[in-house]
Amino acid sequence: MNEWLGPLMFGVVMALIFLGFPVAFTLGGAALIFGAVGVSLGYFEWSFLANFPERLLGIMENQVLLAVPFFILMGTLLQRSRLAEDLLHTIGILFGRRPGGLALAVVFVGALLAAATGVVGASVVAMGMISLPVMQRYGYSNSLAAGTICASGTLGQLIPPSIVLIVLGDQLEVSAGKLFRGALVPGLMLAGLYAVYVAFVAWRSPESAPCLPESERNVRGVALAKRVLGVLIPPLALILIVLGSILTGVATPTEAGALGAVGAMLLAAVRKRLTLTNLRESVEETAKLTTMVVFLLIGSTAFTIVFRGVYGDVWIEDLLTGLPGGKIGLIVVANLVVFGLGFFIDFFEIAFIVLPLIVPAAHALGIHGDEMVWFGVVLAMNLQTSFLTPPFGFALFYLRGVAPPEITTAQIYRGVLPYIGIQVIGLVLIVVFPELVTALI
Repeated sequence: MNEWLGPLMFGVVMALIFLGFPVAFTLGGAALIFGAVGVSLGYFEWSFLANFPERLLGIMENQVLLAVPFFILMGTLLQRSRLAEDLLHTIGILFGRRPGGLALAVVFVGALLAAATGVVGASVVAMGMISLPVMQRYGYSNSLAAGTICASGTLGQLIPPSIVLIVLGDQLEVSAGKLFRGALVPGLMLAGLYAVYVAFVAWRSPESAPCLPESERNVRGVALAKRVLGVLIPPLALILIVLGSILTGVATPTEAGALGAVGAMLLAAVRKRLTLTNLRESVEETAKLTTMVVFLLIGSTAFTIVFRGVYGDVWIEDLLTGLPGGKIGLIVVANLVVFGLGFFIDFFEIAFIVLPLIVPAAHALGIHGDEMVWFGVVLAMNLQTSFLTPPFGFALFYLRGVAPPEITTAQIYRGVLPYIGIQVIGLVLIVVFPELVTALI
């Protein structure tokens, strides 16, 4: 049997993706074409492709993936009810009394929004529209402001409840709840590293991150305390209920996601911001994002079936298991591939293309159980960089869409570079010290 068809199929798919063709349709189209070629060359019969509808039925019955639309709805509802606006205004007043305080507030609110929504686009757009004009007005460096907003908005990819962790759990065949527990410490550690960097820049160059003027922070004493508590308690309560129910095993991620969506509606209703328009727009946004995920799943499923039919999976497994260093070699190469692809395609596409190829090799090398959970968190932190790496980092595009024209694209790119370095440091730390992940699982 010829062994060239699998590598050719993989090469064609990657070439078309880099040329800009939609990933879901590229995967599905390649599956149709190479499926016909595989039948004509005798790799398999047409009956082999009957696995496809059975796999689609399995996707539709997958209760874990049902959590994705629930968490997206929860995030969009909280964003459209102006929760981010309330948080940024209040925390900005609280932290703005010191150099770099507003940037620290952005990091803090980014971590809260990550735990409350898990939707990167909503977080970056909200913080860009609210805090960026204020940071500009009071003399913040454009690069520091833009980089901090982009990086803080991506925390939703690692701090649970995270959509990427749900997808990874499905692809790696491990518990999403365990991934949530494993990612909690690394996510908070990364937010802490961001804050340390901001504090260092403010200490080293206070003119690039000045204090807010007195006129912007004139709320004091009891009034400030009431405002902080009134703004923080509702989202914190929602976070504790949703995350606590998952981490303690009381509810599955799907059940907790449904609870979070209902909780977001109640928060918006209590603040008299649950309008028919907000609800309709939130549902429409949820439907769009969920449809994108489903089409990627359909395309990747068709691709995987045909790719295995032409023995492409055997080629990939032999390639990865034959690397020098065994497990370490696989982990290094997998992370280099994911990091490299992150410059050109987003995390959903990477997850659905690369992970089905890596997982069999990981199993063959003895990566199972909690070690696979650790591997998943490592990949999640790596995937987070795909939102920041130029030229196609989605967080860069989100901010570019709401940033004023005086902030250039080059300044946004320069601003995220230190944060990409921080993410790499965080990645190295959890690789060298796996206890950062495994301690809670």
